[in-house]
Amino acid sequence: MKGRSTEIHRVTKETDVRVMLDLDGTGRAEIDTGVGFYDHMLHHVAHHGLFDLTIKATGDLHIDEHHTVEDVAIALGQALDRALGDRAGITRMADAFVTMDETLAHVTVDLSGRPYCVFDAGFAPLRIGGLSASLIPHIFESLATHARMNLHARVLYGRDDHHKAEALFKALGRSLDAATCIDPRRA
Repeated sequence: MKGRSTEIHRVTKETDVRVMLDLDGTGRAEIDTGVGFYDHMLHHVAHHGLFDLTIKATGDLHIDEHHTVEDVAIALGQALDRALGDRAGITRMADAFVTMDETLAHVTVDLSGRPYCVFDAGFAPLRIGGLSASLIPHIFESLATHARMNLHARVLYGRDDHHKAEALFKALGRSLDAATCIDPRRA
């Protein structure tokens, strides 16, 4: 199937974000948001989703990372929505359990066109790397809203907050890979 790639350019007073997404890629990622831990998590989404993903973002990081992180999630959601087109023939619903050492995370998606997010994970520190832990649920919510998907994400258990976040983003990539696949029986 052709045409499952797109580019989004989002410019606000605080940010300039460019996202290029190919749903039928190989997991190649070039990501630079200026927030290293966020880049690391988005690499996992691309790698485990087998998406080719390029993100270049500049923003008001001298204030904090909120606007940049949020606008990248919005643009990525818009890119996913646009790349899916009319969504005909896709598997549509999928889930993935991912373990990361002592942590187990589960993400379920339905690419129904109806946005909704349930996020059930707690983080003890205020920051993980250079990312405010409070932004992690916001990333999932923004992505779900702008991709027009139903997204449920939870950490079943775990101690290390880096592992919790990493397992969630890997599970997101794997569930999106399965849900975006074309089902030949539906063609």
